[in-house]
This record gives sequence, C-alpha cells and structure tokens, in this order.
Amino acid sequence: MIVLKSKDELQLMAGAGRLVAETHAVVAAAIKPGVTTASLDALAEEYIRDNGGVPSFKGYHGFPASICSSVNEVVVHGIPGPQVLREGDIIGLDIGAILEGFHGDMARTYPVGEISSEAERLLWVTQKALEQGVAAAIVGNRLSDIGHAVQSFVEAQGLSVVRDFVGHGIGRSMHEPPQIPNFGRPGRGPRLKPGMVLAIEPMVNTGGWEVVVLSDNWTVITADKSLSAHFEDTVAVTEDGPLILTEA
Repeated sequence: MIVLKSKDELQLMAGAGRLVAETHAVVAAAIKPGVTTASLDALAEEYIRDNGGVPSFKGYHGFPASICSSVNEVVVHGIPGPQVLREGDIIGLDIGAILEGFHGDMARTYPVGEISSEAERLLWVTQKALEQGVAAAIVGNRLSDIGHAVQSFVEAQGLSVVRDFVGHGIGRSMHEPPQIPNFGRPGRGPRLKPGMVLAIEPMVNTGGWEVVVLSDNWTVITADKSLSAHFEDTVAVTEDGPLILTEA
C-alpha cells in the first residue's frame, strides 16, 4: 500500500531531507585525493548525529556503515573503509537520515580532483536524468512515466540505465511501496497522487546496464567494469508539482 503523507508529515520529511542535503555539502567539501572513504563516513555520521538525526543505513539489514561510498565502477552500496581516493576517481555517496521519525534519502556522484571528459559527461547525464524523472512526478501521471523519462533521456545520450536496482517510496520507513524502476514503458502503474513521496534515483553506466553483486553481498559493480554514477532525491508529489525535499 502506498502511504500518502499529510502536509504536516511533509514538513517533517522536509526537515529530514534538509539534514541529508546539508550532510552531503559537508562531506562533499572533504572529498579530495588522499582521503579514505571511512573518513567520509565518519564525517557524515558525526554531522547527522550532532544535528539530532540518526543514520538511516547503519545496521540496516546488517549494513556496517552510515553512508554508501561507491567509487568508479561501483554502482551502489559500496562499503566505506580504507580505500584511498585518487585523482580522477568519481565517488557516489548515498546518504540517509532519520529525523523526527521520518527518513530523507539522497545520492550524488562527485569528482575527485580533475576527472576525464567521459566521467564528466556521465555525471552530467545522470544528474539531468534525475531532473527528467523528477519532472515526471506530477499528479495524474502514471508511476512508469518517471522511469520512462529517465531511460529515454539516458539512452538518447548513448549511456545505459541499471535495471536491477530501483527507486522507492519513503516515509517512516526508508523503503516503502512503490518500487520505481528507472526504465520501462510509459502509462503503467498507479496514478501519482498528492502526498506520495518518492526516492527517485537513476543509476547510469558508460557501458552496459548489467551489474554484479560482490561476495560481501552489498557492493554492486558494473559487469563490464565501466564507470557508473548515481543521483537521487526525495521528492513529494503535490498539486503544485514535484517538491524536492532533499534541499539545503
């Protein structure tokens, strides 16, 4: 069942989203060659807790960290640790926080120093794909219109959309119905209604869309070792259009 949020609940979710966006800003400022992904994780957890929140991911189905850090060919769910960032890397950071009983969820992929033109274009396409998906989250559209908008844009740019992992509803639980694929035919699934809150999150590869889950049962990489980027916002469907809740 898709849970519709009241205006008061949306205000609370905006608070959680704002905390996540602020955490992204703090961590992004620390990204540079020579830092470890573990240090970024510690920084994020400290900021979230110092501001009254709880990291959504830590302990979730046993996940050992507060953020997901996904470098280069890692698509999603990379585990922070001793890995040292190098000039030219890209790093996807997925950060979630609980504040006043509601979750916020946001991902961005960042450059580490100077990156290749291929990586720059991947980041641009993925960010624009997220914007296309958000723009489709309007009252009266069907759920699949979001994924269709993402897929159409990405494939027109010659890149591919990951099929095995999808966006999701969000609220008092981090993952709620409905699932939101980043691909598919338009005009399918439930009608979008005011009060729906959706985590829209394109994952885009420079190579093929196929992925592999590593032996830690978390880390997902591209099957062909091509670069991957991940952008996500928590978005409310309102009568006035899509409202991005993960903004500072």
